[in-house]
Amino acid sequence: MDTIIPLLISTLAGLSTLIGALLTFLNIKKSQYNKFITFCLAFSISIMIGISIFDLIPESFFQYSSVYGMSKSIILLLVAFIISYIFITTLSMLIKKETKKEDLYRLGILNMIVLIFHNLPEGIATFLSSYQDLTLGIKLAFAIMLHNIPEGISIAIPIYYSTGNRKLALKNALISGMAEPLGAMLAFVFLKNFISEMMISIILIVVAGLMITLSIQELLPEALKYKEIKILYLGLLFGLLLVFINILIF
Repeated sequence: MDTIIPLLISTLAGLSTLIGALLTFLNIKKSQYNKFITFCLAFSISIMIGISIFDLIPESFFQYSSVYGMSKSIILLLVAFIISYIFITTLSMLIKKETKKEDLYRLGILNMIVLIFHNLPEGIATFLSSYQDLTLGIKLAFAIMLHNIPEGISIAIPIYYSTGNRKLALKNALISGMAEPLGAMLAFVFLKNFISEMMISIILIVVAGLMITLSIQELLPEALKYKEIKILYLGLLFGLLLVFINILIF
């Protein structure tokens, strides 16, 4: 099959992060800032944890355990979370030290970096699926687009509301999204003949650990700061509903 179409599909899936970033154009009243930020953070938490628990971990865990057994799979999962904790904690400290900006900005940058790690293997998977079976690739890309939109929100909203710089928020959301076609190009140039389902499974388990750790360790405490508990629950609920819709459809 021609490589242009699989690459285009991966690019469109990645660009969907910008759809979420477009929420920065909403004219939110200053009195509603806290509620809006709380909702966006809670929505992002629910999406990232939901995708990890109901999608990435089960699929990757059972793929790995079918070859290496349950005990080694559990060890892999524990190692992934230990690595995630160390990575997120260290990265958070470095960003805080370098930027000297408020926590909300730091969250946006952390989200961008973690979601780049998430989007790279997704780009590889989308490209290889589309290359082998166009219909399967399109279905996978659409599923990825559904959760890339709230991921764009999780990057752009914290950055915009901490800096007031819309261009910076959009740019960071775009950088994260462009990891998808970058992953696709890597797959084509270097990995097409070597990448395995097992390799992607291990990567996605680590990515799941990163997203869950980031959500619990960084996003949730920030969301709780605004003391909008009802809005927090509402954001979590909406995020979970989107995750379940994604699972039911695909």
